[in-house]
Formats: sequence, C-alpha cells, structure tokens
Amino acid sequence: MKLYKINGRTLEKVINDPFKLEKDIQELVEGNTRTLFGLEFVRSEFSVDNFRIDTLCFDPESRSFTIIEYKKDKNFSVIDQGYTYLSLLLNNKAEFILEYNELTEQTLKRGDVDWSQSRVIFISPRYTSYQKHSVNFKDVPV
Repeated sequence: MKLYKINGRTLEKVINDPFKLEKDIQELVEGNTRTLFGLEFVRSEFSVDNFRIDTLCFDPESRSFTIIEYKKDKNFSVIDQGYTYLSLLLNNKAEFILEYNELTEQTLKRGDVDWSQSRVIFISPRYTSYQKHSVNFKDVPV
C-alpha cells in the first residue's frame, strides 16, 4: 500500500524504511500503545506456562487485556499462536492480574476484567491469504 503525507496542497510519497529487527517494531509500539491503540502498556516479554508473550497491555475502556505479537515477516503459524495466547490468558487469569497489579501499582480484581473482550493484535508487514480469511468470522478477537 502506498502512503503519502500532505505538504501544503500536494502529496508526497512516504518512503518505506523496513525494520531490521522485530525488537525495533516492538519497542516503537510499546512506547506508543496509548497513541496507537488506546491501551495501557503493562509488560514486555511476559512468560506463562513456557509461552512468551511479546507485549501485554490493558484496555481501560473495555476493561480487558490485549496481547500484542510482532512478526518481522509473514509467519505461517500466526493464527494458531493467537488462539494459544487467548487460551493462555483465559486459563491463567490470576497470573495476568498479578502482573498488572505489580507492574502498574494499581489494584485490579478478577471481577474488574471483562474477559470476553480479551484480544490479540498481530503486527506484521504481510499476512498470507489464509490468515486474512481465517479471521473473517464475527467476534473473532484476533
């Protein structure tokens, strides 16, 4: 997709400068989660049950957790990874609440979270056609 910036009354093409490392994308997004998504950043590299979540955030509007996963290039296992992370979240609620409480110094109780609004965001420069079509269901939180 071509991107342009407005310069007076003309459009100037924005030159694509791809990220060299996935970590570069992650650091940029984590420093701007509120601006980009309206999310409160909680933790980077959160591990639960031998799985490592790139970024854990909390959505104060929907009162739910959001997991952000980054891919430097298209990855064929992205959808199953998203469902695994949602399952991990819903089966380990106490771990996520504890992490939130310890790192934000706020008190969140299990009943304060709307678990049905939990979601996973994938940030990647490309997706396969199968991935794009696999999330066309209503209310899929990916």
